[in-house]
Amino acid sequence: MKKRCVLLIFLLVLALPGCTPELPGTTAAKPVIYLYPQEETEVTVHLSYDGQLTCTYPAYKDGWTVTSAPDGTLTDGDGRAYYCLFWEGISSQDWDLSQGFCVRGGDTAAFLEEALDQLGLTDREANEFLIYWLPKLEGNAWNLLSFQGTAYTDHARLTVSPRPDTVLRVFLAWKALEEPVDIEPQTLTAPDRQGFTLVEWGGCQISQTNEKE
Repeated sequence: MKKRCVLLIFLLVLALPGCTPELPGTTAAKPVIYLYPQEETEVTVHLSYDGQLTCTYPAYKDGWTVTSAPDGTLTDGDGRAYYCLFWEGISSQDWDLSQGFCVRGGDTAAFLEEALDQLGLTDREANEFLIYWLPKLEGNAWNLLSFQGTAYTDHARLTVSPRPDTVLRVFLAWKALEEPVDIEPQTLTAPDRQGFTLVEWGGCQISQTNEKE
């Protein structure tokens, strides 16, 4: 089955200049993009998003152009350093919940540690994912968790120059539950990280008010 939700991706900082305030009734999420070239490289990233961008950092303008180091450090034309590229946006689209996992709230941290490892995130990337999402998940009785594929990537398309050798995009659609439900388990896999690697993670909370039957 597919669900519809309104997607709001926002930065975990206070009062970031140029960002639209969180809108009532929307769901929070956080895609961030890491770039790991094999040598220092100027990289341009374009995002084609089926929705409205509400905040980017550094400023997106007509795309991002940064100098990326092998350790993931990104430097813009003014010499300011970043560890990732961030964007937020609002859209209404279908999310695929035909497969996933039903996880008790208190077991969420252990589950995600294993799942994110299977999806190819490093310990640091998984740590950043967890410290953002865990406070929203572990207090729920149960969580329905589904890692999205084309339901996400077809609506948030990335064009990168030079083209990465490996792309990992991890996007979690989830829903808080009072009782467990049956769902077909997902098979989680990841390509080997070889050559110039792009990694992204984010997510979307699905509520009863923005489900699609």
